[in-house]
Amino acid sequence: MMPRYSPYRIELTDQEREVLEHLARSYTLPYWQVMRAQMVLMAAQGMRNDQIAARLCCGREVVSQWRKRFFEQRLAGLEDRPRRGRPPTFPPSGPG
Repeated sequence: MMPRYSPYRIELTDQEREVLEHLARSYTLPYWQVMRAQMVLMAAQGMRNDQIAARLCCGREVVSQWRKRFFEQRLAGLEDRPRRGRPPTFPPSGPG
């Protein structure tokens, strides 16, 4: 079986690359932000979705989704979208 190549070819501007590299190296950001940045950087290097998925230990479909979202929306596409349903509520933290 021949490997499939994504129709979404990623080419980064210098500013996008700088932002993504900062996100990908972060130890304090949420895991999902770091992973998405790494996926896009690897895609920009010309790696296929299956190669990226194997390197990051995730599904090819996940890589495909984030590659497409970045291609269509650039950096804004890597953010979480609002979810349906009731937002989480946290009790107020008071003294004591």
